[in-house]
Amino acid sequence: MPKTKIYYDQDANLDLIKDKTIAIIGYGNQGSAQALNMKDSGVKNILVGSRKDSSAEQAVQDGFPVLPIEEATQKADIIFILLPDEVAPQIFQEQIAPGLAPHKIINFASAYNITFHKIQPPNFVDVVMAAPRMIGKGVRELYLSGEGFPAFVGVAQDYSGQALEYGKALCKAIGSTKKGAIEVKFEDETFLDLMTEQATWPIIYNVFNEVFKCEIEMGHPPEAVLMEMYVSKEPAVMMDKAADLGLFKQLPYHSHTSQFGQLIGYDAFDKEVIRKFVRERYDRIKQGIFTKEWDQEQQVKHLATLKALEEKAFNSDLSKAEVELHDVLK
Repeated sequence: MPKTKIYYDQDANLDLIKDKTIAIIGYGNQGSAQALNMKDSGVKNILVGSRKDSSAEQAVQDGFPVLPIEEATQKADIIFILLPDEVAPQIFQEQIAPGLAPHKIINFASAYNITFHKIQPPNFVDVVMAAPRMIGKGVRELYLSGEGFPAFVGVAQDYSGQALEYGKALCKAIGSTKKGAIEVKFEDETFLDLMTEQATWPIIYNVFNEVFKCEIEMGHPPEAVLMEMYVSKEPAVMMDKAADLGLFKQLPYHSHTSQFGQLIGYDAFDKEVIRKFVRERYDRIKQGIFTKEWDQEQQVKHLATLKALEEKAFNSDLSKAEVELHDVLK
């Protein structure tokens, strides 16, 4: 397997994009953070494509001209698609595609719609990805602090012969090459993102919920159970250390009793159940089963299943105990 390439400030040429006109389509948390970061990086011509709504008002307050999406696309050399995955295909088809011309660059922060062919750009444009691995608030705050944040960079279509260089320059402009922009394929970003959402977090949620139920059955106070598990924010501190040092190398911050208990439990755990679940989730994603299911949920069921699942989770015994604990903590 070839070595993964990670790009830093010295690997990216900001001059490639400084004088180009960039249109931000989707001025939400990511759109506003990335636009402000690029402005502070010296990118001169940034405009926002939006309908008249609160995000457009915010863009004006932040000092950016706001145009209808069709007009912004026509004026721009580089188009940032920062719309929710579920609405982007229709907006792209109706309002963005008609304004595309040879040598324009389309940048995606999520590869989902390209991977599953829901958006199919014309063959005369570059299609790149500058995808922060950070929420919008963190994108802005970490830029201002000088620390930067990691991102994925990739190319789905190289019309100009310089698509990767443009992608790297965009990563530098938004602040990610300070921390490192990792080169990946579009499907890497899609599958890894979906697997975190559909495999990693469901397992973690179930672990906390089942431990909660067991300890309540054993007679322990719900408030104490929740505090010990995560409300104290100890796991958040652990994961922060894990990000800096390593998942297991953060263990020396714990007592010897804690380290011994964690590691013997880790070795004793039957991992086959997890392996089976993770592989099944991956296969569902790769085979397109999930995206078909998600399409049906939106178009036929109108999010009825999602709302029912949320209702069930929000009214679980664990969620009710959280409310009671937070009422006491206030």
